[in-house]
Amino acid sequence: MATRKRAESSTPTAKTSPKPAAAGRRPGRPTGGPSGPEQRERLLDTALALFARQGIVDTTLGAIAREAGVTPAMVHYYFKTREQLLDVLIDERFLPVRVAIREAFNENEDDPVAALTAVAQRFVDIAAERPWFPSLWVREVISDAGLLKQRMDDRFRDTHRKRALRWIIRWQKEGRLNPDLEPALVFPTLLGLTLLPLAASTTWRADPERRQIGTREIARHAVAVLTSGVGARTRNS
Repeated sequence: MATRKRAESSTPTAKTSPKPAAAGRRPGRPTGGPSGPEQRERLLDTALALFARQGIVDTTLGAIAREAGVTPAMVHYYFKTREQLLDVLIDERFLPVRVAIREAFNENEDDPVAALTAVAQRFVDIAAERPWFPSLWVREVISDAGLLKQRMDDRFRDTHRKRALRWIIRWQKEGRLNPDLEPALVFPTLLGLTLLPLAASTTWRADPERRQIGTREIARHAVAVLTSGVGARTRNS
């Protein structure tokens, strides 16, 4: 008996092989959902829609992730901070608007009425392509407290405004533009004639007198005010 116990005790016990360590996820884009440029563009569109609807201050990266149906890690992969996201939006979504406005002046340097009409039309066209544009511009650019305005001012200062003023003042001196116009108010007038009605148009759907007003009607009205004013037109005019 003693011999058997000694033999059993001397028998080596089987060792359990350790489980292989779980391989950690490689650094990079979080899995799930669309990838690459498609996902990035979708997140930019989602951010713009939320900013237009509820303002930048009240929109976090987490809120953008929830609205887009992705994880917060996905948003942080593309945009580390909200400030970085704003800079991307300025470069990719708002700089083209500034370029379009500048081209309207450059292409009609000897015809201020055509230039200002083109600017108004381009505002309307942009809003038709990007429904978030009017509300976001009114909320975050026209307003002095808008974070987007502050960010754009930090980037560009007032170079765009000064350039537009130089065009208007030059046209007035050359006798091409109404001298009674206040140069500093011309551009805000264009914004008021286009973006404000466009921003309000979503609330007109229940109004039978205004629900048929769309981008085409707003553009026509803005151009009529710019070129003919509000006075009655005579048959010979």
